[in-house]
Amino acid sequence: MAQFTCCVTQLIWSTSYPFHCSFVNMSFLRKSVQLFNAAKQNTRMLSGVQRSYSAGVKTVDDRYAFPGARDASFVNNLKLTMPEDYAPIPIYRVMDRDGYVLNEQEDPQLSQEIVEKMFRDMLLLSTMDKILYESQRQGRISFYMTNFGEEASHIGSAAALEMRDVIYGQYREAGVLVWRGFRIDQFIDQCYGNDDDLGRGKQMPVHYGSKELNFVTISSPLSTQIPQAVGAAYALKRKPNNDSCVVCYFGEGAASEGDAHAAFNFAATLECPVIFFCRNNGFAISTPSNEQYRGDGIAGRGPMGYGIATVRVDGTDVFAVYNAMKRAREYVLRENKPVVLEALAYRVSHHSTSDDSTAYRSAEEIEMWNTLEHPISKLKSYMVHKGWFNEKEETEFVSGVRKQVLKQIAISEKKLKPNWREMFEGVYADMPKHLLEQQRELEQHVEAHKQHYPLKSFKQ
Repeated sequence: MAQFTCCVTQLIWSTSYPFHCSFVNMSFLRKSVQLFNAAKQNTRMLSGVQRSYSAGVKTVDDRYAFPGARDASFVNNLKLTMPEDYAPIPIYRVMDRDGYVLNEQEDPQLSQEIVEKMFRDMLLLSTMDKILYESQRQGRISFYMTNFGEEASHIGSAAALEMRDVIYGQYREAGVLVWRGFRIDQFIDQCYGNDDDLGRGKQMPVHYGSKELNFVTISSPLSTQIPQAVGAAYALKRKPNNDSCVVCYFGEGAASEGDAHAAFNFAATLECPVIFFCRNNGFAISTPSNEQYRGDGIAGRGPMGYGIATVRVDGTDVFAVYNAMKRAREYVLRENKPVVLEALAYRVSHHSTSDDSTAYRSAEEIEMWNTLEHPISKLKSYMVHKGWFNEKEETEFVSGVRKQVLKQIAISEKKLKPNWREMFEGVYADMPKHLLEQQRELEQHVEAHKQHYPLKSFKQ
């Protein structure tokens, strides 16, 4: 008040005696006006904050909202937000278990040719799985994983994508490769690790990859592909006129890894065109989903946890998966933002040839899912309703695939393995010194003990 009074006094004095007016007096005038305006502005701001807090609504001026939660409102009664306060995300489906379309507007109206390809590819995958599984049991390959019960999530999602879209798989997405044209001989050569294996025998069986088909080679460590997929999507985003997205497949067990959480957050904050496709089949090896997480599956993490658009679908319904993937692709390319797509299914098979699932679930439960909600049976029923199904053609097709697989196994297991020296290649453009030294050491060891190694089985 002392400063304000002084300003007013000076102002009166200056106006009473004009000949004493100076720049000092004009400065006091400007200061007095500024003080008046500042006082009014502070009063308005304090009143607005008080009104917002009392009413439990958002602040009027978002410049003064907390940066950690700008859209949150104020309340004056304390309450814990509980999981049960939120309804579970619904499961989108097009067909019921008998193959009838529930809402005609959701029928993708695919041509008979496309639907028949979907059905044949699912049959091919299932038939090949049965034979290669038995091949492992006979000791002819070291390892195998089947895809029983999840065929629709593979084929439906792959059908909705373009070949230029990049795929990062986990290890149970062989159907995506089937749809894209990966041949039976390529599948089997990889499982046998021979000289025609695109991976040059460096991977475990079922760890497929194809540069031609934009399918990044699978790696065994769980979830490592998820942040890699986000990085690839970010690179695509930076390309002028980009028209491709990245799809990353993983299971609900993999979603418990730290890599998954980091990937979700990076994709959301960097706004990357990536589709996180979670195959929630109910089991992570022997761990059931009710022991894997307590929230609303993996879909529940999308909207609230990371601010990601999300959809949950019936993974045994090939049309539901197709529609959801098509919509997700349109969204990520238009908005340059990620999508979480959770496909719910049931893993009918054992986790792998190293697992006996009857140790942790009943045979009756497995059989129920193998009959009531089986993806191949569901699509078959749809085709019957449309008049597109022919029993004889199905039998002949399965028989033909079986003969082709058995014939290829006989060929693939006789092929030579790649030159064993190749194990040091393919990582660096120029082999570093320490690898050259290791290669020389191994060459000397093999030469000294060659009678103990099956060198005739390897290409020289």
